[in-house]
Amino acid sequence: MLDTIIIDGLSFSLPLFIMAIGGIYSEKSGITNLALEGFQGFGAFTGAFVTVYFYRIFGADSNIPYFAGFLFAIIGGGVFALFHALLCVKFKANQVISGVVMNILAMALTSFLTKRINASFFGDGANKFTLSASAKLTVPGLSELPVIGALFRDVYPFELIIIVVAAVMWLVLYRTVYGMRLRACGDNPHSADAAGINVYAVRTIAVMISGCLSGIAGMSFVYSVSAQFSPDIYLGYGYLSIAALIFGNWSVLPALFACMLFGFARSTGAAVIQELGLPSSYNDLVRTLPYILTLLLLVFFGRQNRSPRALGQIYDKGQR
Repeated sequence: MLDTIIIDGLSFSLPLFIMAIGGIYSEKSGITNLALEGFQGFGAFTGAFVTVYFYRIFGADSNIPYFAGFLFAIIGGGVFALFHALLCVKFKANQVISGVVMNILAMALTSFLTKRINASFFGDGANKFTLSASAKLTVPGLSELPVIGALFRDVYPFELIIIVVAAVMWLVLYRTVYGMRLRACGDNPHSADAAGINVYAVRTIAVMISGCLSGIAGMSFVYSVSAQFSPDIYLGYGYLSIAALIFGNWSVLPALFACMLFGFARSTGAAVIQELGLPSSYNDLVRTLPYILTLLLLVFFGRQNRSPRALGQIYDKGQR
């Protein structure tokens, strides 16, 4: 039972984590990003379509469709995020409203496009793309260790991808010139502009990065939740990532702990229900555990968070 909790908890926590990093990038630059939900949805739609299409070319046993799906999920999420960036940065739209609209647009658009693509390309009017189940990896020797051996057993390939990408994004944020400029734009954009930093460009790139990382998360959920894409499989996960980055005080490592807390709450509930032999309808109740936990954390720790000082503020160069 403990092994199942660890394995399932990680497969849910890590996609949340990489999406939370994307939110950190956007909000550290000063752009409020409630659109992570939509970014992951559109990225997952793009990646799933490419995967299904490549199955017909290379076969379901090839690894090419799998990795091509992730690549195009990154591209799809980034392109979709560009619209949010243009609205918030160039046209100075209200960032909260823009984020909500992007989520609604992604849900409606992916549902419509999935049906049309299935009808046109595959002769099927369903609103989902069915993928082959993802292979899992097990590390010989390490997987036999007590308790921690579960960390090396039945690991999805996307978990390794996420760990590598997360490490790179941490280095970029805290150890590069771009990361320093990004954080400066989120704290004092006028001073950053006076220092010669293009605030508009930095913020636009940051939002697009959040879309790319959310695309990875969306595609990961496609493989780990049901091995198929449908517009409703990811509902709520983007908001959990937003909660994680807020509870993590807009820092990468604390956000990881928050995501793991949500993930293990979900996997523990599912394992308990299975252990007790309760009806499958109780699984719906388990899915609410991360959100209940979010509310509790909000009550006890919400006042201790300090956001970037210019978060949500529309930057106008002429007001400097």
